This record gives sequence, structure tokens and C-alpha cells, in this order.
Amino acid sequence: MPVATQGSVKSLDPADLRGAGAQIILANTYHLYLRPGHELVRDLGGLHRFMGWDGPILTDSGGFQVFSLSKLRRLGEEGVEFRSHLDGSTRLLTPEICVDIQHALGVDILHPLDECLPHAVSVGDTERSLALTQRWLERAVARHRAANGVGALFGIVQGGGHEALRRRAVEETCAHDLPGYAIGGLAVGEAKALLYEITALVAGLLPADRPRYLMGVGKPADLVEAVARGVDLFDCVLPTRNARNGQAFTSEGTLTITQARFARDPSPLDATCTCLACRGFSRAYLRHLFMARELLAYRLLSLHNVTFYLGLMRSMREAIAACAFEPLRARILDRYAVESVGGPDPTSNEAEA
Repeated sequence: MPVATQGSVKSLDPADLRGAGAQIILANTYHLYLRPGHELVRDLGGLHRFMGWDGPILTDSGGFQVFSLSKLRRLGEEGVEFRSHLDGSTRLLTPEICVDIQHALGVDILHPLDECLPHAVSVGDTERSLALTQRWLERAVARHRAANGVGALFGIVQGGGHEALRRRAVEETCAHDLPGYAIGGLAVGEAKALLYEITALVAGLLPADRPRYLMGVGKPADLVEAVARGVDLFDCVLPTRNARNGQAFTSEGTLTITQARFARDPSPLDATCTCLACRGFSRAYLRHLFMARELLAYRLLSLHNVTFYLGLMRSMREAIAACAFEPLRARILDRYAVESVGGPDPTSNEAEA
């Protein structure tokens, strides 16, 4: 899912997204709550009409902001009290309010408020956090069902890096018989080995007939490895964030267009890509745009990266249908595994504010 944090995938319009192959996009509950406000969006016909996107929209819970904005919030049984990073005003986000916001936005898939913990939290603290998240889930489910809310409420499986707690979280979350499930609390600084281990564990325990969504992941190798472990849905800001910093994802790996070696390069960014940037412009021209800080640079590279990511996911679907996933997996890992092994990736799950 391309990430439209504030109702917009940065520098791209809905026609761009459709042309790139997007089927569904993600928007951010917390940021739209603060600006422009869910009531305004509701009064103007809902988020689909507001942003001109007629496809499905998934919203996250705001729970990641519990982690990323920890210095601006106070957490308790009732919910999370935030100090707005925009104007300093105080806002309370409860499980009920979180559901109400997403109902007002009119989204297709919504999530309950949860607590996303940083990496390497003790078993005891993780257990207390998980219990709170599960109590919040019960309240969110009750609110959603009482309101006859439009949209599918997914559950979020937390539990940190602790197998026993993840197993408990799956059991308790699935007891609500929800239409889909998200795997939360990953891509927050843990090693790749643990990310893959917990993903395999949770995906393997979740119902096989419901969508499984890995939140905030990730790089191409992470996507193919998570698909191999049973995940269906992903979101990540990397395609557009990295594009604005001059990094392109290509069929041969990544390249940084601002490097001097591209100054006189007449070839396209990726000869196998059909996006506007690759059809119409050379690497030399794209580098010139970046060096001159022309806005077109960010649009073209963002469009290319989103097209690449959506094409990567499409190729995995086609390979699975053709019983040819493993050769594709090997090719992707050959080009991208070096970038995904080793230590933490502090940018992989950041909200694109």
C-alpha cells in the first residue's frame, strides 16, 4: 500500500497511483485527526471523495504514534493523551474515539488503538502492554459493532519479540473473529532475524482464510521474505521517502541518482520499467533535476519507486499462481538481500509526516 499519511501520497495524484498499479492505499488516523479533522472530512463526503481516490483505503490505528511520539504523549487505561506536534494542543485518543475517527473518514479497513513498543522491552513490561492493547481491542470491537460501522475492523497482534506473548496475542485477538489481522510491533529497531522469526510465527498461527498484514515493512527483500512466510499486505514509506532523497529501486538493485557517475548517462533509470520517469527521461536529466532541486525530480522518482514496488508485489502474486515463487525469491534476494541483513533499520516504520 502506498502511504498517504495526510490524505496524499507525497507528490503523486490518484491517476498516478492507478497508473502505477495501486489497488489500495494507507492513510494515517492520528495525522488526519489533527489536520484537517475527521469531522471536516466526514462533512465533505468522506476521505475517498476528499482526496479523489475511488479505491479502498486502509487506516492505521494511531498506535505507532504512541511509539514514535512518546515524548508528546501520556498513556493510561482510558487511552493516549497527546500534545499535538502542530500547535501544542492536548488531544485524547481512546479506543472508542479511534474507531469513531475512522468511521467518520469512511475507510474500508480500520484498526483498533494499540500500544507499539520499542525494541528490546522486558517480558514483564511487554506483558503489561499487551494486556492493555487487548483491553483496548475489546472496547474497539464493541464500539465498531454497536455503531454498525462501515468497513472491516482488523485486529493487531502485539507481543514484542517474545514467542509466548505473541502466541497469546494471536489466540486472544482471533477470539474476536475479525475479517483480517495485522502484525504490529515490528520494524522498530530489531534485527532482521527476529523480524523474520516473529513474522513466520504469527503468520503461521493466524487464520489462513483471512488477510495478514505486516505493518510498516519494508525493503524489497523484507517483502519477499514476509510473503514466503505467509503475509499478504504491507505498507511502507520507503518508496516515496527514499525517492525524495535521490534513491531509486530498480530491477538491478538500488541506485542513488545524485552520484556523479550519472551526470552524462543517457540511459533510462531502469530499462525494464514502463513508468513516466523511465519512458521519457535519462539518468542524466533526473540527476540534473535533483542537483537543481527541481520539484519534478521528487515526483518522477516517487512515481518510479511506487511503480517498482507495486510491480514487485504483482510479480510475486503471478509467481505464486504459477508455482514459481522460489526462483523469483532467489532473484530478488540476489539483488537486495545485502541491504536487509544485519542490524536495525530505524527508518522502516516511520510515519511519513
